[in-house]
Amino acid sequence: MVIILPQKRYNIIMNYKTIAKETLEIEAQTLLLASQKIGDEFNEAIKTILECDGKLIITGVGKSGLIGAKMAATFASTGTPSFFLHPTEALHGDLGMISPNDVVIAISYSGESEELSSILPHIRRFGTPLIGMTRSKESTLGQHSDLIIDVVVEKEACPLDIAPTSSTTLTLALGDALAVCLMKARNFQKSDFASFHPGGALGKQLFVKVSNLMQTKNLPIVSKDTKVKEAILKISEGRLGTVLVTDEDKKLIALVSDGDIRRALLQDDFSLEENVLKYATMNPMSCEDENMLASQALVLIEEKKIQLLVVTDKNKKIRGVLHIHTLIEKGIS
Repeated sequence: MVIILPQKRYNIIMNYKTIAKETLEIEAQTLLLASQKIGDEFNEAIKTILECDGKLIITGVGKSGLIGAKMAATFASTGTPSFFLHPTEALHGDLGMISPNDVVIAISYSGESEELSSILPHIRRFGTPLIGMTRSKESTLGQHSDLIIDVVVEKEACPLDIAPTSSTTLTLALGDALAVCLMKARNFQKSDFASFHPGGALGKQLFVKVSNLMQTKNLPIVSKDTKVKEAILKISEGRLGTVLVTDEDKKLIALVSDGDIRRALLQDDFSLEENVLKYATMNPMSCEDENMLASQALVLIEEKKIQLLVVTDKNKKIRGVLHIHTLIEKGIS
């Protein structure tokens, strides 16, 4: 038997731009009103977290749990050791992850979430400071909490005033506010942030050095007596589009790119038997500091309009090369 489901009907003449605008305005107004009501308990919450010798543990169920997981990630990446603990997992053994030296932030708009309410007495039994993010001090969460961060809203952005919208936005924003306050209190700097994000763009800018990325093996190097035809073979083998030319002391004196060769081909007197120095760039741009940040090397490469930066020691002996393509591939900017 084939069951035919009733066809959904959509109102396609609505002005969705207007609805979106109203939604953002409702949530923006919620945040503005909340900013005017932040009280002393917020300061006490910051003080409690700063004095914590352990971890900041965030817990919540459903959408509050999703907000809590994001908050924990933000705290952890901005200098406050933190993780998210689901109440159900806590009831089945993970309560052991909470110690008296920790601080717990529990999130529930109603303050009556059954799963969350079940672990609150146990948190109190441990003597762990508990910060509740809820709309009511009279709720189960409110009564168990040492401090309350008020997340009450006048209206959800949901047209039915049911689905958590304004309330979750406010909770998330207050979590960000806590994180920013803690960052300022700890004088958290860009370098600190980068140390927690070594794979991110900022981490790469602040920590990746020329020595980490430069090629040191199988370099395309020829002597100053090399003929053009031999240099071309070396360029092909090296796959860098360039050959490095050294003197009798193995010091860098020139380089020849495939572009130099192509331009030389247009000359009437071009010969493969010529000395490579005839078509070389003499005294090419080089770098003696292997510890230079890769981001700074990229700036240098772009300023000089070159593709290959040769890295040498103070005596101009070649240590390695850094190609612009390598920088781009590694996300250096």
